[in-house]
Order: sequence, then C-alpha cells, then structure tokens
Amino acid sequence: MRMIRSVILAVAGSAAVLAQTAPARLEFEVASIKPSADQALASGGQVHAGVQIDGAQVHCTYLSVRDYLRIAYEVKEHQIAGPDWLASERFDIHAKLPAGAKREQFREMLQSLLAERFQIKMHRDSKEFAVYGVVVGKGGLKMKESPLDPGTEDAVSVTGSGGARGTTLDFGRGAYFTLADNRLEARKLTMAQLADSLGRFIERPVVDMTELTGTYDLTLEFTPEEYRVLLIRTALAAGVNLPPEVVRMLEGASDESLFKGLQSLGLKLESRKAPLEVLVIDSASKTPIAN
Repeated sequence: MRMIRSVILAVAGSAAVLAQTAPARLEFEVASIKPSADQALASGGQVHAGVQIDGAQVHCTYLSVRDYLRIAYEVKEHQIAGPDWLASERFDIHAKLPAGAKREQFREMLQSLLAERFQIKMHRDSKEFAVYGVVVGKGGLKMKESPLDPGTEDAVSVTGSGGARGTTLDFGRGAYFTLADNRLEARKLTMAQLADSLGRFIERPVVDMTELTGTYDLTLEFTPEEYRVLLIRTALAAGVNLPPEVVRMLEGASDESLFKGLQSLGLKLESRKAPLEVLVIDSASKTPIAN
C-alpha cells in the first residue's frame, strides 16, 4: 500500500511540474477583427490585400479566413480543407504585439487569435497530391542571382494588389511578382516564392524541388490571349467571383506558353506525386466573436 501511495504521489508531482512548466499560449496584446470593406474590381478598380508589421503594430487587410490560416500555419491554399466561406469572407485584423515579442512569433499569435475569435476546431491529415515540381532543366539554370535589398529587422510587409489591368505581389526588400501588360515579371524571388506564385495559374499545386537557395529575376512575355487566360486564373485563385462568360474563356486553354517560357530560363515543370500535410477544418464560426 505504501508503494502504491508513493507511485501516486510521484505521478501527481510530475503532473504538477508539467502543468507549471507548460508554455503559455502566445497572444496579441490587443486585436480587433472587422469585415473588410468591399473593394470593387469593376472599372479598373484595384484590390489591395496583405500583411504589414511595423514595430509592434500589425495590420492585415482584405484577407479571407483561408488566407489567414495559410499564413498562420505556413501552408498553401490547396492544403486547407473546409467550408467554401473560408475563401469568400474577408476580414481586416489590427493588432499589437506584446512587449518583448519577436516578429517570428506573429504566426503563433495569429493561430491563437483565429482559434479564439472564429472558434476554429481542426485536425491535421496527409494527402497525396498530383503536383508540378519546379526543377532545373538539363541545360542548367539560365538566370542570375539577384540579392534582396537591405532590410530592417522590425518591419515586415507582404502585400498584394490586383485589378482589371493586372496583379502584383510585393514581398518587401525589392522582391515582387507581377502579371501586367502581357508579361509576367518577378524580381528577387526565391524558388519557393516563384513556385507558390506559379500555382495561381495552373490547376495543380506547384512545389519547389530545385534545391536552389538564392533569389532571382525573370521576365516572360505572352500574347494578349495567353495573358488573358493567366489573368482569369489568378482572379479565380484569389476567390474573385467572375461572370460565367468570363470563366468560359478558359475552355480549351493551354499551359504550353508558360511551360516553354520557364524552359527558356532553365527551369522545368515536371508531373510528380507528393504527400502534403492538410489542415482539415472541422468547425468554425462565420462571424468572429466580438472584439
């Protein structure tokens, strides 16, 4: 009996120690979530969306819940399974980092905020996807490295804008990806950023398999017809509701021009199979809890 009592006390003591040493969940000092104001695409209007962290101030604008999940858990859009409204309902988040917090902790704080305000319950799974892998062609890479501009440690800015004339993703420090005026132009992008951007134009997920660690510049030219197809696809990937007659323009469209353009740069898109982690959203509230 004395031995059993000792074991029970030891287990209880260990549980108490674990409870005392468990790290507290990282949270913003304050945070507000409001539905985004409508940003019309008609008549050449521009849509601006993204994340800006300047010092302790965090500003996220015109992002869907799916976007926030993608940022918080560092996954791609195709790795999130849940209700359709996750991609259509957009919200602005304004928050403040607590004193002493590092900007690298932003993602974990965003996870806490989403779980609390949207009552998100989820689990992780794995699924095999048919993907396109970006690899270096047999002739070798035909792009030169282009180093990032000098940056500051306390500022982060990843923003996007789009409209009838084109779309742009600005990653900061001189790195951007833009589709406008019948051309695709990228500056100072990593191969992972390039693969993620290319996934907006292709039905399959695109995964970086180059093992390249630098940042690069590239420019690809398209005919007006090819450019129109890319613009429609990037709008659909962003969750924009397009008229049926516009979507029908994709019927019979080919990716050949994009594939050939990448080959001219020493890159190749290869059909692969790859197991990817999936976030399965079991339940979530469409209306966030009041601030």
